[in-house]
Amino acid sequence: MARLQLALNVADLDASIDFYTKLFQVPPAKVRDGYANFAITDPPLKLVLFAGAGEPGSLNHLGVEVESTDEVMAATARARGEDLATDLQESTTCCYAVQDKVWVQGPDNAWEIYKVLADAPVLTPTDGCCATDPAESGAAATACCG
Repeated sequence: MARLQLALNVADLDASIDFYTKLFQVPPAKVRDGYANFAITDPPLKLVLFAGAGEPGSLNHLGVEVESTDEVMAATARARGEDLATDLQESTTCCYAVQDKVWVQGPDNAWEIYKVLADAPVLTPTDGCCATDPAESGAAATACCG
């Protein structure tokens, strides 16, 4: 089952964790310094919270978590077939997870379609896997999930 990912910038991570735990009746799946994510079944949602990453209450980024790398590759082929700007990243470490992903640039937002492969000890590596330079790839991914 694929699920929509919504990543939000928050002012107070602890208060946000408390609120979303109550709202969706599920505890966070992962909590790290300045970061938390929820794997919600009903509705199927991956909710990601970033403290200190942008204007509180604003959208950080959007995505779709899929079940396999094959689905990432199919999404990449489909987007490229439609002449959409893509940035494929395989086995990249980003947002406390090792992922296979593709960023697809929309008119206003980049979307990531990703498969989490493993847990990782870091938010974002020094190579900037999640902060793609649009001039280099044609995609404007500016954040990461996981």
